[in-house]
Order: sequence, then C-alpha cells, then structure tokens
Amino acid sequence: MNPATPMFPLGSVLFPHMPLQLRVFEERYVVMLSRILEVEPSEFGVVLIERGQETGGGEQRFPIGTLAQITHVEAAEGHLMLLAEGARRVRVVQWLDDDPYPRAVVEPLGDLVWDDALAPRFQRAEQVVRRALALASEFADQQWSASVEISDDRVAAAWQLAAIAPLGSLDQLTMLQSESLEQLLDRIIDLLAEAEIRFSADWHASEDELD
Repeated sequence: MNPATPMFPLGSVLFPHMPLQLRVFEERYVVMLSRILEVEPSEFGVVLIERGQETGGGEQRFPIGTLAQITHVEAAEGHLMLLAEGARRVRVVQWLDDDPYPRAVVEPLGDLVWDDALAPRFQRAEQVVRRALALASEFADQQWSASVEISDDRVAAAWQLAAIAPLGSLDQLTMLQSESLEQLLDRIIDLLAEAEIRFSADWHASEDELD
C-alpha cells in the first residue's frame, strides 16, 4: 500500500501550477507541517470540502485533489504563514484516521499532454477567460485581472486559465477532473458560456425588478 499522504481539506480548489497561501493556526495542521518539513519534497494533498467547515474537523471531502509543494513557511504571532504551489493531481483511494491530522492513501492522476492541434482551442479558452474576468470586474473586485500573465508552457497555462476563470468551486472541481487537455479547454469554454448565460439572466431579472 502507498504511504499515507498528509491532507489539507479546503473550501477552494487548488490547481496544478497555481500558488497557495494558507494561514495555519489549528494544532493538527501545525503538527502536520512540522512532520512534512522533515522530508523533501515537503508536500501535502489539497481536496475540496464537500460539506462542513475548514476548521474543527468532521468535514466531508471530495476525492480528487492536488498535491501542494511547500515553498516557504514563516512563523507569525499565533499562526504560521505557508506558501505552496500546486503540483500533480491525485485521487484519494482511502481516507485514514484523522489522528493527529487528516491523512489518505492517494494515487496520481495522469498528466495532461499538449498537442499543437489544440492551439486554436487554447486561444479560444484564453479569450473567454479574459473576457469573463473583464466583465466580472465591472461588478465586483476580482483576485485576477483580465491582463494577468500566464505561463509560456501550454499545459501549465491551461491549468492557470482554469484557476483564474471566475467560476464556482464545483465548476473548478469539474475542470480539475479533466482527463485530457482537450477536455480541460472545452470545459473552460463551456462552463464560462453557461455562467455568462446565467449572469445575463440574473442581470435582466434584477432590471425587471427595478422597473
């Protein structure tokens, strides 16, 4: 059996090639970090919480996630600041006892592969993501601007487009589960098109209420 992997269930999805910043204050995760940092690479799994809260334990978790490799840890008053970066995707095979912190047996998911034939689809995905970010910024502050730079590596860039797209966590999980780069790009395009339709319907409904 594969060794147990330390796990950090969160209320958000971590994608490969994306940064992760965490404020760690729960004792179980402080203990987890102290043990992770003893080995190289120092990494842990991140999965989306299906039901429950990030703190306190007892949450239900989705089985698909991403390994995060720690790049920096800094002690602050009453907590630790952790910086990490998403690496490869994993699937949880078995959840283990949470004592002293969440752990699971995981297996790697296949890496996505670039094909030059996907270039037009990639360009389309980038266009719709940047358009959606520009539109969303007119109504609320966004973490990412429409002009944000992405990687020159097309596989990394595709994951980054999925991560910065203004979509909810369940849509993000759908993208994270993609079995090919073609499927990932299609899901980015299709999910943003659906979100734009929903947004337009909600906007017109709110205008009707004002009338």
